[in-house]
Amino acid sequence: MTANKTDLLAVLQVLKRYNLKGTEELLKKEANLDETSTPQIANEEVTSVLAAYKSEGDPNVYENSYLELRKFVEESLDIYRYELSMILYPVLVHMYIELLYNGHEDQAAQLMAKFGPEQEYYYQDDLKKLAMVTRKDQISGNDLTETFKSNDFVIRISRDTLSLLKRHLHERKASVIMNIVNEHLYFDLYEGVARNRQQCDATAGSMMGEAKRQDNKVKVYYGLLKEPDLQTVQVTAPIEEDDDLDADDKPKKKKPKKDPLFSKKSKSDPNAPPIDRIPLPELRDVDKLEKLKALKEASKRVALGPDSLPSVCFYTLMNAAYTVTCAEISEDSSLVAIGFSDSLIKVFSLTPGKLRELKAADALKEIDRDADDILVRMMDDKKPAETTRTFTGHAGPIYRCNFAPDRTLMLSCSEDCTIRLWSLHTWTCLVVYKGHQYPVWDVRFSPHGHYFVSASHDRTARLWATDNHQPLRIFVGHLADVDCCIFHPNSNYVATGSSDRTVRLWDVVSGNHCRLMTGHKAQINTLCFSNCGKFLASGSADKRVLLWDLAHGHLIAALTGHTSSITSICFSRDGTVLTSASLDCSLKLWDFTKLCEDISGENINVSHNPDVKSGEPYLLRTFPTKASPIITLHFTRKNLLLAIGMLEYAQ
Repeated sequence: MTANKTDLLAVLQVLKRYNLKGTEELLKKEANLDETSTPQIANEEVTSVLAAYKSEGDPNVYENSYLELRKFVEESLDIYRYELSMILYPVLVHMYIELLYNGHEDQAAQLMAKFGPEQEYYYQDDLKKLAMVTRKDQISGNDLTETFKSNDFVIRISRDTLSLLKRHLHERKASVIMNIVNEHLYFDLYEGVARNRQQCDATAGSMMGEAKRQDNKVKVYYGLLKEPDLQTVQVTAPIEEDDDLDADDKPKKKKPKKDPLFSKKSKSDPNAPPIDRIPLPELRDVDKLEKLKALKEASKRVALGPDSLPSVCFYTLMNAAYTVTCAEISEDSSLVAIGFSDSLIKVFSLTPGKLRELKAADALKEIDRDADDILVRMMDDKKPAETTRTFTGHAGPIYRCNFAPDRTLMLSCSEDCTIRLWSLHTWTCLVVYKGHQYPVWDVRFSPHGHYFVSASHDRTARLWATDNHQPLRIFVGHLADVDCCIFHPNSNYVATGSSDRTVRLWDVVSGNHCRLMTGHKAQINTLCFSNCGKFLASGSADKRVLLWDLAHGHLIAALTGHTSSITSICFSRDGTVLTSASLDCSLKLWDFTKLCEDISGENINVSHNPDVKSGEPYLLRTFPTKASPIITLHFTRKNLLLAIGMLEYAQ
């Protein structure tokens, strides 16, 4: 207990320097300290905290030490070389910061200019930002240097490889390297043969190294919730004209089609979370009728596969280059929302049905609330129906629109740091959610409604409820912008993608992250869960789509072939085909069924990452556009693929 209290005293002294009062008070409480005891900290304790950036005297020692370390890596056996090479980048960064901290600006610039360009391509942007810090007084307050000072760089390494490194450092008495390794690197050890180059590259690229195996140990309930019983719902809607009728004008009884999406509906998924794990809104009769309608439409869906590819309906936005910022299609494919850089949002009808408005409040009082067609009676037939509506209210570019599952509400987020909730009945703004202090990049409804999640430039994602103006959870852990977010199909988890090049899975109950996945080499633009809930797909500016297994947090496949940033990914309604869209004016179809079959036939090595499958054997077809980058993909309930893009005129 005495040792722990001493450590807390040392940390308190450092916190005072940076004026972190909230954390300081918390640590005082933990150590049972008061103001009179704080100044009695021994100088050697403070020194131990700041030992990470102590001077080695001669600044030229740093360059020689790095050269010696690089030579050792290059001359190592192939079996160890690739894991050892992952040490070079964090050592260079901390050498640079240490030189600046001790006032050796010229030697720091020389070190960065000489060894920076030889680092991996996915670290070059970070190194350019780091090179802009040229003096000691610029270290404090810089996002990148603060990140490296406060976080260990994680390297997954075999025990044999680490033993080889330690033996070399002790034999050479490389104090500079040893200090950095001890203070700023975290080695995630595993037993077994060292990884080869492909395995190392597959999970490298994150701002602070790889994910620790401990980060992916928590159990994840990735299964789907049991669907409600819809047999007791009375269907009062008339039979559609395209239904098959027999001689007595009665609907023919059809045998239900075998569809993988419906095969598990009546059974309880063993991997599903308890139904009461989070409070979900109760289904109204109108919601149950909508589910019945969805099942009816799904019964007519086309079974997709290598021999039956989906038809694609492409919507081109004309005269919209540099003005359209986002597009979103509702779950039932009846509405589309377009966000613009001038802060406007336009909602269009994709069906012959018009966008009607509710009657005035006085007229609504006279309606029979028990009527079966109450929603129809609430609509104003006297006003002319429109095919488009415009929302105004934001004060900056719109970055995301998202429809509620029941299509009565819509969310939008903007550069103005706010989230707005819009009514699709009154066509007005209902709530303005303020919590983020920086632009909000993404906002998504839960599949069950009521809850939604937002992602922001402030490095956080936040969980909200439509009936509460304050966030319910704040998900903290990313080291850069949270660029995209999405709910798991069972609404118990949220996935986020960040400019720190990591994907995280968060538990909405505890607020903690339960999966950390590394492998992308650039910022992550889009996420999508598979229909079964077991897999997560992520698309990035590194031109790749990565597939992750949520059970272990492993990277299982890298789908390559696009030549520009990925903008949207989407699974077909039966979960057999994965589509990806890009700024390269093309969309690609991937055989997800075959990929799952290949994965299930292999034994996954849970001690460290398994081999990652290449995307070439699973590519079904590429659909190019002439000059329209694609920004949104959407599968209808009948498995028709919808895509939206902007026509770019040649310069």
